[in-house]
Amino acid sequence: MRTVTKLAGFAVGLTAVFGATYGIGRVVDPAPVAESRHDTAAAPPADEHGGAADQLPGGLLVSENGYTLEPVDAPAGEFAFRIAGPDGRPVTRYEVAHDKQMHLIVARRDLSGFRHVHPELAPDGTWRVDTPVAGPGQWRAFADFTPTGGEPLTLGVDVTVPGELTERPLPAPATSTTVDGYTVTLTGAPQPGRTSSLTLSISRDGQPVTDLEPYLGAYGHLVALRRGDLAYLHVHPDGTPGDGRTQPGPAVTFLAEVPSAGSYRLYLDFKHGGQVRTAEFTVVAGAAPAGDVSGPSGPAPTGTTDHGTPGHGHN
Repeated sequence: MRTVTKLAGFAVGLTAVFGATYGIGRVVDPAPVAESRHDTAAAPPADEHGGAADQLPGGLLVSENGYTLEPVDAPAGEFAFRIAGPDGRPVTRYEVAHDKQMHLIVARRDLSGFRHVHPELAPDGTWRVDTPVAGPGQWRAFADFTPTGGEPLTLGVDVTVPGELTERPLPAPATSTTVDGYTVTLTGAPQPGRTSSLTLSISRDGQPVTDLEPYLGAYGHLVALRRGDLAYLHVHPDGTPGDGRTQPGPAVTFLAEVPSAGSYRLYLDFKHGGQVRTAEFTVVAGAAPAGDVSGPSGPAPTGTTDHGTPGHGHN
């Protein structure tokens, strides 16, 4: 069943407590902080899956290894933030990873909305982009980056968009889905605690797609989010365009590491005909807790240009 709630009062209360605004939506930060630049002797927090902070997957912390994701006030329709370094100053130099210096992933808490965008960096260290959140709900924003001379990091912050919210159940696990006339089939399953091979094969009108175009340095880009805490998992493509062995479709293979049993939502971005599309899957690693997956069994819902849910897109 779908649950309808009102977020307006909740957002106003959060604004009074935290006082920050990202144009559209109120920014809140319930996430734990690890190794912040404040000198405290607190023990690393544990997540709901039982791991200590230094073992957490990406996106669960707003601050890690001395780097902090900081909201910045922005005009309506814009999303802005900075990454503060260990010295407290905004970071202005980043490495290029997957063709970009910054990847901003935004997902609704019920995993029904998803955006993957690439902000522009201003000289003062502020990242700005047209707001990636669409429609009422509680969203999680992930900044995926590598500071120059540092290690790759993914920091996260919560964003609430006020209004009437219709919560959507997580679709049942499936091995095939369609989007804009493309059928994507998944082979393989993630296994808790070890690297697994996931292959996604793309066809159109019953014919394999063999001329995929590179997107972010690969023939596909895969994001995995864990249901519940929205842990952000790094998923790496097996091979790169031009390496002499990786073909431009129909199959794109990824190496995935999931830290625990449970349900995960996969978002595959692929480019064909000059347009990027997103195919979505629910997968289960190990034995999912009772009630962890909603919806009947069977094929995933057919997507449309906006993938049937608010907030899907790229730039």
